[in-house]
Amino acid sequence: MSDITHETRHIPDRLDSPLRGAIVSWPTLLLIVAIGLFVVNSFASPYFLSPWSLSDATFNFTEKAIIALAMALLIISGEIDLSVASIIALASTAMGFALQFGIGTPGLVAIGITTGLVCGAFNGFLVTGLGLPSIVVTIGTMSFFRGISYIVLGDQAFKGYPASFDFFGQGYVWWVVSFEFVLFLGFALLYYILLHRTNFGRHIFVIGNNPVAARFSGVRVERVKFLLFCLTGLMSGIAAVLLTSRLASTRPSIAVGWELEVVTMVVLGGVSILGGSGTIQGVVIAAFIMGLVTFGLGLLNVPGIVMSIFIGALLIFVIALPIVYRKVMEKRA
Repeated sequence: MSDITHETRHIPDRLDSPLRGAIVSWPTLLLIVAIGLFVVNSFASPYFLSPWSLSDATFNFTEKAIIALAMALLIISGEIDLSVASIIALASTAMGFALQFGIGTPGLVAIGITTGLVCGAFNGFLVTGLGLPSIVVTIGTMSFFRGISYIVLGDQAFKGYPASFDFFGQGYVWWVVSFEFVLFLGFALLYYILLHRTNFGRHIFVIGNNPVAARFSGVRVERVKFLLFCLTGLMSGIAAVLLTSRLASTRPSIAVGWELEVVTMVVLGGVSILGGSGTIQGVVIAAFIMGLVTFGLGLLNVPGIVMSIFIGALLIFVIALPIVYRKVMEKRA
């Protein structure tokens, strides 16, 4: 009797494809959470669904989210910048100082953005030029930049910005859609293309995964990282223009604690704190989640200290989650 060989045919699983990857992806889970928060907030406060309330909610995260877009690229490359809030303070102080000499709106905007860019370049030089650890450098410049603001201002505040300057932080492009929100969406699209559709973005991922291999592959690691620090400083300068315009004043305590919220947005968005992985779409959704949480808690008159506790706990949770999950999987294996 001859042996009959049965050929096993593989029946492809239709979900074993990009569709399945999208279903179980972190951005998809974040989107579900964002929808859930939206529903909860709509029941928690009768004022939440008002168009103007929803518009006000965007002001809770757009300025921070603009910085988070650049911070995401920097963290993916294996570095970090904890001085972004202090860059905002220094850029705002520079604009306020220029205001005393009668500088108009175009000049104020240029000074704010340029100050942010110079601060980012300074951080980048210390890290890539001198080889210092970014976390140490930016902790130092965090105190250095804000310290300059306190020396210049003390307990005083710069006020009296021109009416045309108000548009950047208070203006609306159409009905309840603010200029800040439109600017954030535009930057989100640009950063998505930069990270996921260009060779520069691929270099960022390669550097974050293995900088030594990237260097041997011909990637100019130090140059890429320097540009990313400059980009983060630039976005901080833009955020300084928006925030100063929205508050219509400059104080040395402006944006205190924002570095924690920016890093939380990035990590919550699925960017590995160790570098090498992450998506812009995840960061964008995480920004909406942070905005929904803080605005919802604000409508319920929850004290600011409670929000700070929540954000700190959330940061610890999202950093610890993949580590705990990996250890559990290793033990099961």
